[in-house]
Amino acid sequence: MGFRAARINAGLSVAQVVKELSVSDAAVYQWETGITMPNAKRLSEIAKLYGVTVDELLSIKSKE
Repeated sequence: MGFRAARINAGLSVAQVVKELSVSDAAVYQWETGITMPNAKRLSEIAKLYGVTVDELLSIKSKE
């Protein structure tokens, strides 16, 4: 699914993710473009916020 698709499917804006996870918008951009990956703890938090599993979040099949 990928980070961007999961965020969009959850109906969240980048600003909402920034606020909920206390991260920068640059961090969200880097996750969504594959520049960096969040650590394991953060992956779990992102998956929970987006309503998906970590496996779905990291899936290489992208529907974007």
